[in-house]
This record gives sequence, C-alpha cells and structure tokens, in this order.
Amino acid sequence: MKKSRIVLAVAALAATASLSGCYVVPIDPRVPPATYEPGTSPAFVPAALPVMLQARLYPLNETAGKMGPLSATVMDSANGRASFSLNYAGELMQGEASRVAADNPGFGNVHREVYGQGHMPKGQRGIASAASPRGVYVNCEYALSAPNRGTGACLFSNGAKYQLHFGS
Repeated sequence: MKKSRIVLAVAALAATASLSGCYVVPIDPRVPPATYEPGTSPAFVPAALPVMLQARLYPLNETAGKMGPLSATVMDSANGRASFSLNYAGELMQGEASRVAADNPGFGNVHREVYGQGHMPKGQRGIASAASPRGVYVNCEYALSAPNRGTGACLFSNGAKYQLHFGS
C-alpha cells in the first residue's frame, strides 16, 4: 500500500508540473468570436451580469395610503443603469434608474418634496423614473448604502409620496 501512495503522489506532482506553464484566458462574452484576430487572445474584461432587485415603497401621505405599500422591480445592469418597473393602481409603469454624480443639479428635489428639508442619505446617489401608457408617472431619488442596497423617496404624479427601500 505504501508503494501505491508514492506512485499516486509522483503522478500528482508530474501532472502539476506539466500544467504549471498553462494559463486560462477568459473570453469576453460581449465581443463576437469572429472579431478576434487569429493567433491573438482577447483582453480580459469582466462581464457584469444583471441583478434583479426588489424595491419596496411605503406610503408617507394620505394619497399613497389609499394605494398601500407597493413593490417595484429593478433590473440592475451593473453599469450605472437599470430598468425600473412597478404596478400602480392597476397600471404597469416602466422606466429606468441611473446613478448620478453627487453634484447633480436636480438631485434633492424629490427628497425635499417628500421629506421637507430633512437630511439627505449618504452614499452613491441615483434617480429612477417610470411612466404608464396613460400618463401616470413617478420620480424617485435614492442613495446607495451598499452596491445593491439603498433608500430613497418617490413622488407620483397624483401627489402620492412614498419611502423607497431596495436590496437585501
């Protein structure tokens, strides 16, 4: 038995040594293989996979209270943009969300309208907007406390005010 263990160890060592000069070159799935030049290897560019987040909206005024809490879906493409959709009063609202710079001139208007002159949350800032085919719309502002988690405020075209929470 001792001899068989030595043989296995030598075989494992030989396999490791023979592979030590090999390496793996990841292929960028966003570039079609036909665009790679023959004899070259593509540069490694990590492909970000979309992440679906559930957002929760909680009523802050009487108008919103009549509708109750809402759920929204955010499909984050991990490149600073996302699709944003929710069902409000039986209407599907669709739009997008984008991260914005801290000095974005319009950021803070929705937050002030919903909360007054309260303290703005810290973190990477973003905006989200959606509309229905019949013209109902919502504008939201949020701040990320982690890569896919944050809080914010939403203001609907009918005056409904909501607190926004998303991520886990």
